[in-house]
Amino acid sequence: MKIPICMLPLTLMLLALSHISCVVAEEREQQMKKTYIIRMDKSKMPASFGDDHFQWYGSFLKLVSKSADVLYTYRTIIHGFSTRLTAEEAELLEKQTGIVSVLPELRYELHTTRTPEFLGITFARNEAIFPTSGKISRVVIGLIDTGVWPEIKSYDDKGLGPVPKSWKGKCEEGTNFNSSSCNRKLVGARFFPKGYEASMGQPIDERVESRSPRDDSGHGTHTSTTAAGSAVPGASLFGYASGTARGMATQARVATYKACWFGGCYSSDIIAAMDKAVEDGVNILSLSIGGTRYHNYYTDAMAIGAFSAMAKGIFVSGSAGNRGPAKGSLSHNAPWITTVGAGTLDRDFPAYVSLGNRKKYRGISIYAGPSLSSGLLPLVYAGNASTSIDGDLCSLDSLIPGKVAGKIVVCDKGITYNAEKSAVVKKAGGLGMILANTKAYGEEVVADSYLLPTVVVGQKAGDAIKRYIASHDNPKATFDFGKTQLGVEPSPVVAAFSSRGPNLISPTVLKPDLIAPGVNILAGWSGAVPPSGFYEDTRRVSFNIISGTSMSCPHVSGLAALLKAAHPKWSPAAVKSALMTTSYTTYKNGKPLKDIATRNAATPFDYGAGHVDPVAALDPGLVYDLGVEDYLSFLCALNYTTRDIKILTHIDFTCDSSKNYRAGDLNYPSFAVSLNTSSGNRGAGTKIYTRTLTNVGTPGTYKVSVSALSPSVKIWVEPKSLSFAQAYEKKMYTVTFVTSAMPSGTKSFAHLEWSDGKHIVSSPIAISWF
Repeated sequence: MKIPICMLPLTLMLLALSHISCVVAEEREQQMKKTYIIRMDKSKMPASFGDDHFQWYGSFLKLVSKSADVLYTYRTIIHGFSTRLTAEEAELLEKQTGIVSVLPELRYELHTTRTPEFLGITFARNEAIFPTSGKISRVVIGLIDTGVWPEIKSYDDKGLGPVPKSWKGKCEEGTNFNSSSCNRKLVGARFFPKGYEASMGQPIDERVESRSPRDDSGHGTHTSTTAAGSAVPGASLFGYASGTARGMATQARVATYKACWFGGCYSSDIIAAMDKAVEDGVNILSLSIGGTRYHNYYTDAMAIGAFSAMAKGIFVSGSAGNRGPAKGSLSHNAPWITTVGAGTLDRDFPAYVSLGNRKKYRGISIYAGPSLSSGLLPLVYAGNASTSIDGDLCSLDSLIPGKVAGKIVVCDKGITYNAEKSAVVKKAGGLGMILANTKAYGEEVVADSYLLPTVVVGQKAGDAIKRYIASHDNPKATFDFGKTQLGVEPSPVVAAFSSRGPNLISPTVLKPDLIAPGVNILAGWSGAVPPSGFYEDTRRVSFNIISGTSMSCPHVSGLAALLKAAHPKWSPAAVKSALMTTSYTTYKNGKPLKDIATRNAATPFDYGAGHVDPVAALDPGLVYDLGVEDYLSFLCALNYTTRDIKILTHIDFTCDSSKNYRAGDLNYPSFAVSLNTSSGNRGAGTKIYTRTLTNVGTPGTYKVSVSALSPSVKIWVEPKSLSFAQAYEKKMYTVTFVTSAMPSGTKSFAHLEWSDGKHIVSSPIAISWF
């Protein structure tokens, strides 16, 4: 029986009210707290703590908070911990001796068969130059993502030998996941929910989301099987893209680190995942996540983690982002991360919209359900069948059933998920949907799974269809669905959604680094989620087709595993250089790669060094190598302080004031020259960059050539030739750029190539006046 406070004796009433006040205060304090990542200076730990870092960390927390608990401790890529603090507590903690930095929690987002043949890595044709399966199986690819669905055939370990003895990872148990879920293919699976739960203010609801490595969204399963999925014959999505599905490095091992949840990917979880992946012994680290903008590298959690991983010899790849074609929209700008944009395959899924005026428009569809009834059906534009101001977008409950029932509905792309639009049309009684691109999406059409017959069309076709509706009293349409089409030309083209350069943090580092297939990619999928990703869809599949730089990134991660297996002594920078300098920027007919967003020639700000060519990358001839000291000099050129460098690299390093550090001298496989037009010379002047090449091939002499530039730029390379007598010999050269004054916004592009007659070592050049 509960007694109302007003009926209690005065003393008890005051005690009760005091207790309630305390509870309210505690709740208010918890609401004011947020997660911070605390970087510690290990060298400052008092000897009295011995090797017990946890107690040392706890002693700091007690100084600033009575209630804070440690979420994670980090000991591999950084030293420190994460915890929940108020802003005042965080500020007080940062002033304590031994604290390197206090970084606030940030939320990141996911960047969401035919590919091996398209890339030329069919083993039957190139068996002699690819590393043996025994060498590849020593490589472990770690993926920070949404987890894994271990039951699909893409994780079959048939033919794989024992797990490498150096591997320290494990299969963590949790909701619907036990240690037997791993095998000789899937050698590790961990999960990191603490930062997410702390930010949400409550534990994960295990009825909705698995508190385990199990993948509830499909993204992590798709990326890991793209990188290293085992060969699965007869794979397809509803008969589309049928064939043998396999990852880039089918014999490599996979380890998944679930740090992304339904509510996003939080930096404290990501750092914990990266920390454990490096400790476990991964060779490749794949990051198909990003989205947060930075003005420097020492506040970017993933750049910090990636630097430590690189310093330990781990190749790190990251997705460029899906914010294209906007300029300067990149994620993963750090030069020690290989940043991957997206291009198309030579595969399409054609579908056609036929109108009552006998006009026919091509689009794309992977619909495989019940067909429309034969003959033409009434056609309506969603904007004319809604009372909502955004009714053209077919948002939830926006359509009027009386105006939609029995008709094909034209919906504009944007804001809401594509599959959700089809569900809205279906709920209102519509029989089919035409998803029309607007100006923001142009002519790029990507495949999705829909809940009713759907054709996606580009902006031009969409505008024509809407004009037809507006000019006819009784507009009608029908659909024709084609089969999978191969050999589509031109291909690849740069995807419109792929984020673009320039690099806004360090303009002398050209980004993205390269592009790889990222449009309409077939790979493994989670059994927990339908192919559309929409809750009303009851279908379940083992493979799905999705698009994004999230898909292009694991392609490069898998290819890096092949290179690492073939050349185990190569540094991460050497692997990146091989991938970049052998990429191509023209089609077989010699014409430049296209950008689907503009329908014009793409530039290095769109594709970096070009489209990856793994066969050529295995034998690049020369590489641009980099080590930790080179990156430290680069940071000095950015005017980073000793503290900034410590936060980023966990290295005590002070820049030499007597040295002239130049960011353009970073030994990168590309060139970016940024010219300030607001200065007195309006961008006119001379810049000299230095590079060093390392011979990883046979002895020989390489001669240099530079493609034609605009009259506003002149380029000289010295010396004109480089002779190498032995493997791993190094030779230096300089590039002098002489530029004229030009208006702000002007850009000029070129390519520099070294060739011995067999190898072509190519580097893009991008010059910008700002």
